[in-house]
Amino acid sequence: MTRSFTVDILGSMSISVFFPCYNDEYTIGGLVEDAIKTLRDLTDDFEVIVIEDKSSDNSKQVLLELKKKYPKIFIPIFHEKNKGYGGALRSGFAAAKKDLVFYTDGDGQYDVKELPILYSLMTKDVNFINGIKMERQDFVYRVIIGNFYALIMRWAFLLPIYDVDCDFRLIRRSIVSKLDLNSSSGSICVELIKKSQRMGAKFRQVSVHHYPRKFGSSQFFNPSRLLQTFKELSLLWWSLMVIEKVHAEK
Repeated sequence: MTRSFTVDILGSMSISVFFPCYNDEYTIGGLVEDAIKTLRDLTDDFEVIVIEDKSSDNSKQVLLELKKKYPKIFIPIFHEKNKGYGGALRSGFAAAKKDLVFYTDGDGQYDVKELPILYSLMTKDVNFINGIKMERQDFVYRVIIGNFYALIMRWAFLLPIYDVDCDFRLIRRSIVSKLDLNSSSGSICVELIKKSQRMGAKFRQVSVHHYPRKFGSSQFFNPSRLLQTFKELSLLWWSLMVIEKVHAEK
């Protein structure tokens, strides 16, 4: 059952919500509609953005119809060529203009109606709220690989959060706008967390629901994308955990 929340600080913090979208024609429309309904209960200053990463399905047409319906608050951005998950997130962060930036995936495995939980935890001493999947609703092999991946990333990068693979995040734009993110693959999540930590971000974590994927298939578990992700992770680890540490000690 979906939890319902109302936050009694209407208008106090503006929010940009964005979704990366790749072949999500059957889920992205509902996510945008749910986001708009949820945001209207949180603040009077918001925008909803979708980064359409050159899908091969009808995602673009769905987004163009939504733009007609919500011309003032909905912003679709269309990549002329596929830039990968990291490229989509970088476009989303660059487009966001409000005080807070929230994003989650366009495949519908997270419920945007749980955004108020994160919003209520964004107190003055916090600037990065990260979700933790209550129970991963995927095939067993993906759950095992995902848990192992999160463990290795926490250890290798000394991350301050438990679930780096949970793409349900609310961040102050004052942090995001200063980050130089370069990853084009799923490694961007590790880069985002580690560079935010280095920037001085104060983290808070909260459990959120995770749902089975009803349409399409994950792009992360594609052999070529896995290879690209681990290549970028290796370079990222060398840059952040070795090179920067050597420079800091000089």
